Amino acid sequence: MLITAIGATALAADADEQAVKNGELQWLKAQQTNNVQLVEPLLADKVVETNGEGKVFSGKDAVLADAKGQTWSSVEYKDLKVTVFGHAAIATGEFVGKGTADGKALDLRERFTDTWVKMADGKWQCVASHDSAIKK
Repeated sequence: MLITAIGATALAADADEQAVKNGELQWLKAQQTNNVQLVEPLLADKVVETNGEGKVFSGKDAVLADAKGQTWSSVEYKDLKVTVFGHAAIATGEFVGKGTADGKALDLRERFTDTWVKMADGKWQCVASHDSAIKK
């Protein structure tokens, strides 16, 4: 009986890890296609994002407005890892992107940490995102 419970717990953890990874890949797809609508269901209403310049965006509307101001010509994630802790998960990786924001050229290389929570409806949403610039 104990082995069955351990196996079920491991399967649930694997499913949760994959769900968060899928969310991160959907976020990447949103950036690659410049389609902010793909990000909206991934964000909690009270999400907080800190960008690589230290600017803080509080709430889904603010994060989406910032994203709408960016146009990407190339974007990729490297070294994406997800670790699940019960109903919370941390996704880390490297973001590499080129594009424009507010008429200014962007050439970013950043480490990111996204905090996800499994909501009451069973869906995973990002509650916090933090980027740190990597010196070139």
